[in-house]
Amino acid sequence: VQLQASGGGLVQVGDSLRLSCAASGRTYAMGWFRQAPGKEREFVAAIAWSGGRTYYADSVKGRFTISRDSAKNTMYLQMSSLKLEDTAVYYCAGRGSTWTLAEEAHKYDYWGQGTLVTVSS
Repeated sequence: VQLQASGGGLVQVGDSLRLSCAASGRTYAMGWFRQAPGKEREFVAAIAWSGGRTYYADSVKGRFTISRDSAKNTMYLQMSSLKLEDTAVYYCAGRGSTWTLAEEAHKYDYWGQGTLVTVSS
């Protein structure tokens, strides 16, 4: 399965932005991770493809919304009230054999190439 992330860009503090991740095949659960300069990759949000259960990191809860469009086989991350600390390369990831949501990167089987989100003041 190949994942293609898109939608990153340069925005200002308080703005909104929507990321997309198109999957070439079936995944059971998908997630977004991000990696800021000089920091480790961190979990952002995850969604189960069946049923749509979601899970968020505390740092984005209430500001970010993860969703999926089964017809398009695409996952989204709607980001609102963006902060300077949201600046990072955002990666989408997929799990190939379980609907269980996970925040550990090593539990994901497929990864997209990343899309850069820069939040400026």
